[in-house]
Order: sequence, then structure tokens, then C-alpha cells
Amino acid sequence: MKENVLIEKSIDFAARIIKLQKYLLKDKKENIISKQIVRSGTSIGANINEANYGQSKADFVSKLHITLKETAETEYC
Repeated sequence: MKENVLIEKSIDFAARIIKLQKYLLKDKKENIISKQIVRSGTSIGANINEANYGQSKADFVSKLHITLKETAETEYC
């Protein structure tokens, strides 16, 4: 399969998000926001991967739009 830079970057990002959550839980005792960051931050890669298997070009674009919204939510948190 051809290398997909977007998927690779999203996997790296998800790993960084999980490290951030561990830091927030351990050092800052923050639980609520850290859980939301993990949910939205890790769903970015899942949606990118799902977009690659879209049934049509419209489905592909729709999944990437969802990815963009999850990215914005993660950035907000």
C-alpha cells in the first residue's frame, strides 16, 4: 500500500495526545478536559483512515470535513 503521510502524522499526533493526557492526569490532576482531548484528538486519525475507504468522493470529503471539525475541537480544548 502506498505511504499515506496524513495517516502517519495522525498516528504521531494521537501518541502525543495520549502523552499529554498522562501529564494532565498526573501533574495537574485534570480529568475532564484530558478525556475530551483524547476523544477528539485520537478520532482525527480514525476519521482520516475511514475517509480512505469512502464509498464515493462525496463520502471521502465528508469524512475529511469531520476530521477538520475534530481537529478544531482538539485545538479548542
